[in-house]
Amino acid sequence: MSILRYATWNRCKLGPTLKEMGRSTRIFASSPAPRRIGVLCRILSPPHPNNVSASNLRRNSSSDVAHIKIGNVSKPLRPAKLKQYVPVKYLEENVPQDMLAHLRWMLQKDLLGQDIFLIGRPGPLRRQLAMRYLEMTSRELEYVALSRDTTEADLKQRREIRSGTAHYFDQSAVRAAIKGRILVLEGIEKAERNVLPVLNNLLENREMHLEDGRFLIPADRYDKLLKEHSQEELDRWQLVRVSEDFRVVALGLPVPRYVGNPLDPPLRSRFQARDIGNRSFKEQLEHLRSLTSNVDPAQISQLLSCCHALLSQESASLGLPDFPADNLPVAVRLLDTFPTMTASEVLYRLYPYKSFLPAEGVSAVEDVLQTFQMLQQKTVPLTVETVTPTGGDSAHIRLAGGYHTTDVEVVHGNGNNVPMAASFIPTPYQEQLVAQLLQSHFASDLCLVGPRGCGKTATVSRLAGLLRYHVEPIALYQDMTSRDLIQQRTTLPNGDTVWQNSPLVTAALEGKLAILDGIHRIHPSTLAIVHRLVHDRELTLHDGQRLVRHDRYDEYKKRYGLTDRDLQESGVLRIHPAFRIVGLAEPPAVGSQSRNQWLSSELLSLFLFHEMRPLSLEEELQIISHLYGTQQARLMSGIVDFAHKLRSSTDPTLRSLANSLSTRQLLRIARRLSQYPMDSQRESIHRACLSRFLPPLARQILDTALTENGFPIEQAEMEESAIKCDVDENVVQIGQTVAPRYKTAAKTKIPDITFFNIPQHLSVLEWMLQDFMLGEHLLLVGNQGVGKNKLADRLLQLLGRPREYIQLHRDTTVQTLTLQPTVRDGVVIYEDSPLVQAVKSGHVLVVDEADKAPTHVTCILKTLVESGEMILSDGRRIVPHGDPRVQSAGGSVIALHPDFRMIVLANRPGFPFLGNDFFGALGDLFSCHAVDNPSFQSERALLKQYGPDVPDAVINRLVKAFGELRSMADQGLVQYPYSTREVVNIVKHLQVFPHEGLVSVVRNVFDFDSYSPEAQETVIQILQKHGIPMGASPSDIRLAREFPMSAPQLTGEWRLLSSVGRQVSVEEHFVKTGRPSRVATRTYPLDVVQARGAVFTELQSYWALPLEETSIVAGLTVTKDSEDNMMHDHIHALLSNPLRLMTMQPTGSTISEVPLQGTITPVRGARPQYTLAPVCTTGNYVLVHEQSSNGLVLVDWSAGEIHKVPLSGSPGDRGGAGGFFGLASSSVGNWKMLPALLHDMHTAVFYEEGGERAEVVNFQTFMRYNITFPMNVISIHIPSPNHWLIECEDRRYVLTSSSPSDPCPSLLSEIQETGSANVYTAACGYKTVPSNVLSQALGQSLSVPSRLLAQSGSAVTLAVGFPDLSQQELYTWQSSNSRSTRRLGHPLIFSEHGQVIRNIPASQAPEDLADPKKSVPGATGFLEVTDIVSRKQRYIPIPQAVTVSPLMAWLYASNELPVYIAATSESGVATLDAGGCIRLWETSLVSLAKSSAAWKEMIGPGREHLQMTLDRPSNKDVTAPKHGKVDETGAPHVGGNTWAGGTGGRDTAGLGGKGGPYRLDAGHNVHQVSQEEKDAVPEEVKKAAREMAQKAFKQRLKEIQMSDYDAKLYGQFSEAIAPQVRRLRVILSSLQAKSKERQWLRHQTAGELDDSKLIEGLTGEKTIFRRRAEKEPELGTPQLKPKRLKFVVDVSGSMYRFNGYDGRLDREMEAAVMVMEAFEGHESQIQYDIVGHSGEDAEIMFVNHKSPPTDNKKRLDVVKTMHAHAQFCMSGDNTLEATKQAIDSLAKEDCDEAIVVLLSDANLERYGIPPQRFAAALTSNADVNAYAIFIGSLGDQAERLVKQLPSGRAFVCLDLKNIPQILQQIFASSLLSGR
Repeated sequence: MSILRYATWNRCKLGPTLKEMGRSTRIFASSPAPRRIGVLCRILSPPHPNNVSASNLRRNSSSDVAHIKIGNVSKPLRPAKLKQYVPVKYLEENVPQDMLAHLRWMLQKDLLGQDIFLIGRPGPLRRQLAMRYLEMTSRELEYVALSRDTTEADLKQRREIRSGTAHYFDQSAVRAAIKGRILVLEGIEKAERNVLPVLNNLLENREMHLEDGRFLIPADRYDKLLKEHSQEELDRWQLVRVSEDFRVVALGLPVPRYVGNPLDPPLRSRFQARDIGNRSFKEQLEHLRSLTSNVDPAQISQLLSCCHALLSQESASLGLPDFPADNLPVAVRLLDTFPTMTASEVLYRLYPYKSFLPAEGVSAVEDVLQTFQMLQQKTVPLTVETVTPTGGDSAHIRLAGGYHTTDVEVVHGNGNNVPMAASFIPTPYQEQLVAQLLQSHFASDLCLVGPRGCGKTATVSRLAGLLRYHVEPIALYQDMTSRDLIQQRTTLPNGDTVWQNSPLVTAALEGKLAILDGIHRIHPSTLAIVHRLVHDRELTLHDGQRLVRHDRYDEYKKRYGLTDRDLQESGVLRIHPAFRIVGLAEPPAVGSQSRNQWLSSELLSLFLFHEMRPLSLEEELQIISHLYGTQQARLMSGIVDFAHKLRSSTDPTLRSLANSLSTRQLLRIARRLSQYPMDSQRESIHRACLSRFLPPLARQILDTALTENGFPIEQAEMEESAIKCDVDENVVQIGQTVAPRYKTAAKTKIPDITFFNIPQHLSVLEWMLQDFMLGEHLLLVGNQGVGKNKLADRLLQLLGRPREYIQLHRDTTVQTLTLQPTVRDGVVIYEDSPLVQAVKSGHVLVVDEADKAPTHVTCILKTLVESGEMILSDGRRIVPHGDPRVQSAGGSVIALHPDFRMIVLANRPGFPFLGNDFFGALGDLFSCHAVDNPSFQSERALLKQYGPDVPDAVINRLVKAFGELRSMADQGLVQYPYSTREVVNIVKHLQVFPHEGLVSVVRNVFDFDSYSPEAQETVIQILQKHGIPMGASPSDIRLAREFPMSAPQLTGEWRLLSSVGRQVSVEEHFVKTGRPSRVATRTYPLDVVQARGAVFTELQSYWALPLEETSIVAGLTVTKDSEDNMMHDHIHALLSNPLRLMTMQPTGSTISEVPLQGTITPVRGARPQYTLAPVCTTGNYVLVHEQSSNGLVLVDWSAGEIHKVPLSGSPGDRGGAGGFFGLASSSVGNWKMLPALLHDMHTAVFYEEGGERAEVVNFQTFMRYNITFPMNVISIHIPSPNHWLIECEDRRYVLTSSSPSDPCPSLLSEIQETGSANVYTAACGYKTVPSNVLSQALGQSLSVPSRLLAQSGSAVTLAVGFPDLSQQELYTWQSSNSRSTRRLGHPLIFSEHGQVIRNIPASQAPEDLADPKKSVPGATGFLEVTDIVSRKQRYIPIPQAVTVSPLMAWLYASNELPVYIAATSESGVATLDAGGCIRLWETSLVSLAKSSAAWKEMIGPGREHLQMTLDRPSNKDVTAPKHGKVDETGAPHVGGNTWAGGTGGRDTAGLGGKGGPYRLDAGHNVHQVSQEEKDAVPEEVKKAAREMAQKAFKQRLKEIQMSDYDAKLYGQFSEAIAPQVRRLRVILSSLQAKSKERQWLRHQTAGELDDSKLIEGLTGEKTIFRRRAEKEPELGTPQLKPKRLKFVVDVSGSMYRFNGYDGRLDREMEAAVMVMEAFEGHESQIQYDIVGHSGEDAEIMFVNHKSPPTDNKKRLDVVKTMHAHAQFCMSGDNTLEATKQAIDSLAKEDCDEAIVVLLSDANLERYGIPPQRFAAALTSNADVNAYAIFIGSLGDQAERLVKQLPSGRAFVCLDLKNIPQILQQIFASSLLSGR
């Protein structure tokens, strides 16, 4: 055993010697050194040769100087001048051997005059060792805790202003040097580089130049000079003596193993190092056993064994953070005090490994615990029975656990009337947690870790209330400095600078409970300043004051006879014994290498940790029941259950959404539903998750989960249009919500805005008003320009609430958010920010652009919103209204006005805003509202109020175009989210300048995109789709070709043989329809394309119907608008197999489907032929007639009701399939339906072609009249209600009415014909030809009833005098087209325009149109428009069907595909082709003239009509192309014509310029020359540039050994996907754009003035500026790892086999080229593999991430290899195996994120792979996000497969342009999953 010998102190300083006292026991009471000598003497053993040499205790009675001796090292002791600066109560009575060895080494270095560096693991051991040495040697201490905020002034000298003059004050290093103290520098690795070198000379030579002009010199040199010169001379020379006793003890961590800056070599060389390793197991075990008599020694041994195992080298190699071995005495103390605690429970509080270690780390730790039998120890539940104050600073608590109770004294707060948390509803779990917190509170500071919103603050408030603590909430944030945490500088009224204590220091002095909220946010270097406060309860302040633990403070008084005044004058302050620190934090990211892993080895040494889980389902329902009643708890049970399913989901996306449904948010939902029970629960969840702005995949997954968990999509009971807003002096009512208006004198602060009430905004306002009345703070999130500010201001305007406004930005700091410091007359004055003003006066604070400020800044709002408290930069604090401190604290406390509210506005998270995720950080503190762009109806109403004179058609076009652009922005197809603000500006312009062309006005918005070809292409495409002719010219009119007709010829006459015809048989019956059957209707989105966007043609618009694989197009009809507006018509299309009716409006947004399967049964063996007709009665009815069976149904398409109408020969009550193959066995009929009388008389006529029967059905009276003719009828035509034209094989008849009141004509008269025999009539006009048309057609003035006839053998026939006159003349016009048979199709007759329109197949078009050189390519047929006025025929081409169902193609294999036509309002035509495409046509020449004029007006007049133009030429013409000079420095060059690789210049190779030979990207930003200037380049220069480009291209091919053939082959792939590559590169760039944002660098000598350093500026310091720069990562921090992607491509034989069917292999190879080209240059962020699979192998490497292809030749080789493998591989499939291997391989890699994307066809059924197995493979590893993209499908194979796979994990992509969008969704979803 080593001997520690103390000699006696100097008699005059320390009192009598041992000899004078006589007994050593008396010495122990009066002198600490002899007392320790006595203790050591009792435990000494004989010297051992291997130990530090021992010597007998020797007293030097002849000397006045005491000595200390350890082994053979002895040092004289000098009495301290300021004894209160010497540490006390660090040196134990029994000093362990390992400590003695360290102390002996330090004593040696002290004797040698060397500075020492104690290096070791994190923890207090090194610091406490230094303090032991100082106490042992009676040395005064100067202590500096270094951090990244430490500057030169903190070490040397700091200026302070006294009486208006700046004075220098020595700091710790200088004071220590002059006064001979020991300077302890802790945290060497935390100081920024180039700060500590200021001490180099002081350390090496004991010299330093001070800022005040003095110069420190070593003691020997000073003494030598003093012998040669007088003291006055030395003082005049400003020389200062450095004490020979000055030493430096540096404390640091080894870097790199721990995070920090490595030692600067010059600094390192000036120290002598000592590794302060772990204490030996034996000595630690003896020490721990000596602390307790109640704990089983075996248990202590187990605990210590686990500690040493976790500190072993093997554990370090696993990346495990260090176990906090220095906290073991705390653990033993807990075990000693609380016998029910287990060792494993205590260990977990020291080392909560499950919180921060990955699965393998947890397994490793638990293996150690299992080894020492500490894993399965059961924890005993605890409850707090009583807490009884016992007086002073302690309280008696009784804890009950199991069958035991434990009574213990704990420190207690000094608050007498601390209010208990009224809103805290205890649950058994929280009560147990509070009891566990009380246990830890007994022994140490603690940290509570739990997810956001789980109740951490409420639980700690409960703890504080039990112990009567005043709480000091301290919000931590990322850029918080050590000064913010400890002390801040301010000025007195006279301008003197002073230091002001922080809340943490105030809490320490006053015995409060300091809550450090947000430990996970603060920088570790900043938090390091409180390490000593936590470990030792000591702290050195910036003003030099020292806080010491209460017992050490009392020891100073007792030992040295000092008074409180003496100590305070020397700057020593007493820390209150009741002071405690509680940290609050969110769980760290799992994995030691994560950037969000804040729980480091250093932090583990600070606290006892407690984890707080989210409350269970039962616990949350218990709280809701207690707060809002049992009934509300039952209503909320579904939502709470859903939240818990999200939390426990294996899907990472769903787990991330669970953060938005925290306990806090669930309580908010419950509170709202208790007041507004009619709210939709589904909508409440959507609002809480802010689902509108989730990535599409995440939103889809959430919707699916909601539906599966019983939250169906609900229809709002109140339509938006029904919401009204009424306001008077006292109340405001929005919808059903009524609120009182506010009375205030601050009228000028109430917003007064122009606001137009639209349904959607009023709906949002009502929700906002309801939450506002509930006392909530509001958060409005949305895109730019959607009206967030308008809504907030309108709400306050309606309520009469004054507003304070603050706009945040990236430079917003915590200080500027609360106070604005200014300097006035040399005094720093803090002016209240709008936030503080609103708090004081009870105004509403509107925080705009909250997402622009860093989240660590806005997070300080948490305490204000949550608890009503906030500490301001000037030391004042905001406390809740009614807090007792308001009355007692005077001006230092600001009462939170009860009317204060906050409305926070933020843009949506994500690209392109690239703001901070305010919602993700603080969303659950607010009532969130997603403010979206208005709906179509709402936006149209809004724009109409801004532009009442703007035509409705223009507004509709704008609203639809911008709506689709916004939808594309949500999907990532365009970058910019176009908002309502832009549309409003367009409409405002058109309102004031109505004759301005729409296209030119729209350019005001879209000219931003004019320099981005892909963006411009997309914008023009969308605008043209919606009828805005962007990019069109007034001359782009492409009307159909016209062909002349012959003059009209009188070709025959008709004459009635008798004036009174013979009576035919008519039978009257009542129609019994029976009860209607109701069916479930469906809706599909309607995507209308305006066809006149690029050119003007007869085609107005078109859209496609949702066809199934077996669908057959069967019929078309139109319900005309009552105001004759084509856009308001209802168009009905009939599809069969299965039979269904589709109804839509051209201006609508949906297609309504009514299933008719089984309602009509065609005759077996007959091809079904259907006819549709609208019924103009009350309701929305359509007749559907089938010809073979004469089946008829009346369909109410809006209500989904079907009436069967029995007709002659109909199946009656027979059932059937209703598809193509009927089940009826009756004979095949051929019944026709004539709908001409339905509009006027509600009557339809049915007749049997070739038969004798006809039926007339009145759908108003439901009477049926059966007519029997005396002959076989070929056709019936209805020219008027009382005259029908009946045609037989060889003659015609007229059927007339005997009386106008007859329900149907019944008198049959034969027509005598001349010249019109053997002519078939296909159609007859129902209306008479107007007299003006008749006169122009015949060239004579006529006014007689006439009808147009469509007959065979002529283009058109005009029957003059028919049917009213007894004699009629027939005039015909012959067509020049001899190919038409005139018998096909169903002609339309527009008598008012003199037109007959037929649909004819392409084979019957004129020969000129059949000529491929003259015809329109891809025309399936033509609309033949015959006009008798102009005597011309026009042939309008009908495009071919894009896709035709296989069944449809089979049915019409030998014939041309049918096209159905129907008349619309405004004499228009609708067509329906075999592919389900409906087109609207305009055929009237008058209408075409009006439309073309309006179309030209939209384009605008053009520049040639302007009176003045300003042309400013650049006077810099192009000369000749050249490569240009190469700038070796790589500097960017803009303009000019010198440098290669520049942008925006001329002649040279570069980007964005003009006249250069080829493009050359040097990696700089591109400055684009306008297209007009490029077009002005002379032709000879263009030619030279092309030649030079070709030469360079061939040279490049030669360099990469690529032939011209290979180049062309690769170009086929590359050019096809060039737009997609550009789009994907934009997406990839956006993912990393935010990470490149520059940060503020502080402590700079130039830049912008740092507001937080105004006082330093007053004092004259230089480093008071800040500047933005790309901040280098801190040394030792985890390296940012790239994302890892693995593309698994299918190269099996089926890809090659079916490539000819759907091009799947070509698509896959193009996708591979797209990936390789787009990812080039992003290798540091994203590393990708391309692997293939086929029947031969499950992993065929095509691209390895370590060597991706770098040129086109290598990329072509990859594609060739893929193609060759698919061609020659064996059949079979390894999809499952390839998926599993890809996932497993990425799971093993250490990367930022792992994503597998499988490109394959959907042909899994062929290989017997069920979707369930494939789904299991995709989700087999939670660490890897796997997705499947099916690029090939037989029929709807892919769609069916996607529906059976997990939501959001599979996509169908049959068009490669969608690949970038899908990849963006995958990236966004993966980022959300990892949030």
